[in-house]
Amino acid sequence: MSETALELSGIERSYPQASGRLEVLRGVDLRLEAGELVALLGPSGSGKSTLLHTAGLLERPEHGEVRVGGQACGAMGDARRTAVRRDSIGFVYQFHHLLPEFSALENVMLPQRIAGAAKPAALARAEELLRELGLGERLHHRPAQLSGGEQQRVAIARALANAPLLLLADEPTGNLDEATAAVVFEEFLKLARARGLAGLIATHNSALAERMDRSVRLVAGRLEG
Repeated sequence: MSETALELSGIERSYPQASGRLEVLRGVDLRLEAGELVALLGPSGSGKSTLLHTAGLLERPEHGEVRVGGQACGAMGDARRTAVRRDSIGFVYQFHHLLPEFSALENVMLPQRIAGAAKPAALARAEELLRELGLGERLHHRPAQLSGGEQQRVAIARALANAPLLLLADEPTGNLDEATAAVVFEEFLKLARARGLAGLIATHNSALAERMDRSVRLVAGRLEG
């Protein structure tokens, strides 16, 4: 029996605005098993990023529960939520958000060092991940010396650095041209599947969505599919 990596139950999230509160998530339920990669679809403004931020413990819902690896996170304090996020969740965004003064290796080592990994172990894992992503000749390059596709590969390696249970990605190839996006996304899926990770990936690209195990669509604050 596979492990449940993520479970969302009755998630509600809204934001204040001049005319009242804007209801973005209206009772969202979702379950991801280990090794399952799910595409999150929906038009711009439908709440995909809010859903990812809530699942990733970056925002708290008004109602409902988020469980990561079976742990109920709703009643956790901020320090414990931060620890769960650091140890169990990897994030990939449309823009890579790499630290410009650090090399590719150093960017991938950093989350490991923050989590308490010894420098030699962090270095070895960072090099392994980057080489798997075809960046063996770019280990010591800074982001400005890398192409857009290479920068996003470094961001993917960074997301995998602490061996998370769950990957959350928000348009991870949305800032790349079509050909580069296809190559980077294939590498992303290959690494995720090889490690048995669960993944929730927001994308507008139907071709990429079809390469995942299933798709869900956010419509009027609720998930369909």
